[in-house]
Amino acid sequence: MYSRIAGTGSYLPEKIVTNADLEKLIDTTDEWIRSRSGIEQRHMAAPEETTSTMSIEAAKRAMEAAGVTADEIDFIVVGTTTPDLVFPNVATFVQAALGIHDTPALSVETACSGFMYALSIADKYIRLGEAKCALVIGADCLTRIMDWSNRSTCVLFGDGAGAVVLKPSEEPGILTTIISADGQYRDLLYYPFGVSYGFDQLRAGAPAGLTMKGNEVFKVAVNTLSRLVDQTLAKAGLERSDVDWLVPHQANLRIIMAAAKKLALPMEQVVVTVRQQGNTSAASVPLALDCAVRDGRIQRGQTLLLEAFGGGFTWGSALIRY
Repeated sequence: MYSRIAGTGSYLPEKIVTNADLEKLIDTTDEWIRSRSGIEQRHMAAPEETTSTMSIEAAKRAMEAAGVTADEIDFIVVGTTTPDLVFPNVATFVQAALGIHDTPALSVETACSGFMYALSIADKYIRLGEAKCALVIGADCLTRIMDWSNRSTCVLFGDGAGAVVLKPSEEPGILTTIISADGQYRDLLYYPFGVSYGFDQLRAGAPAGLTMKGNEVFKVAVNTLSRLVDQTLAKAGLERSDVDWLVPHQANLRIIMAAAKKLALPMEQVVVTVRQQGNTSAASVPLALDCAVRDGRIQRGQTLLLEAFGGGFTWGSALIRY
């Protein structure tokens, strides 16, 4: 038994923040941002929007595309680093809003790799026969935790959500997944406050924002993702030439180009949304996937390689026959 993607969906907030807008807020330029990241604009959640509300909209669109109802969903998993609350978890918010009852609903916190981890978990549940229709979501609202005076980080991130519906199949759909992590790199990319560490300082108004050592993150990401490509193909018994589309995490255009080079894929076979969306963390892979499915680039029967890399460091991949 395999799992296959029956439908995809996504949601982006209406508000768009361009590089020109950021030039008015901080000491930066459009050229500086583009040359280092490839980003031209990003979406920002409205005050009333949250990770769960974006997840719900993406889920509705994925369910519509898959032709399934709430009664058919029997497993929900959300990858996110920016939950609405400490608890209940985001998946339970989605569950309640969609009218789904008495099913597992969990969230996975692995930064930008959140969707890949969530997809791997749901795939295993379906393969084992523990689930028959899984809703898998990647969503983040990173603009809420930015230090808007730090030009090296605040220009990179945006908000959004993407979702897929998985169903069982006798034919290969998700061929293989790989998830992994290495905590020795934790200090290269992190958020400095949490619940059991630094919460009092945060409540007292201490300045807080995502912290990243960009050059070091870039080096580790490129090396790790290059190795991950080989591992994923070897596990599935496929060659680089078998891949029709690369759907990468949309963190940085240079990292995406390095991954494409490793696969010997022209950029015409790489789904790139980072220019218009920025780094949407756990949402970036499902957002890019939905974009390419809906505009007709990705067709049934094609082979896709999905991959992501995030704080922790964490990373994950999936080789999929769509």
